[in-house]
Amino acid sequence: MAFSTASVSSDARLCPYCGKPIASRLTRCPFCREEIQDVKFVGRGYRMEAREKIRRGLFYILLAAIIHYFAAGYSSLSLPVTIPTMVTVYLTPLMFLAGIGYEFYGVILYLKS
Repeated sequence: MAFSTASVSSDARLCPYCGKPIASRLTRCPFCREEIQDVKFVGRGYRMEAREKIRRGLFYILLAAIIHYFAAGYSSLSLPVTIPTMVTVYLTPLMFLAGIGYEFYGVILYLKS
């Protein structure tokens, strides 16, 4: 006869070998005498955070490249407003470097997990 998980109390679990309910503190099933290993689940840790950092870094790199392309006058399209030279000299390279920094930080977090 198989036991359902609904009939097992909160301090008991089912034996993976014979399926009978045993106390969760036991390491050996009293019915089939099989050793039950204590399995610890390790969370993914930094993996999701690392993916977000990598995506954000790629976004910053792409955004900096697009802004620099149009603000520096490389496109044949003329903008209706004048862009200060501080944007093309300091801000877009800074945004590009921030994107690279996010990339490396995300890769380090990804390799850690």
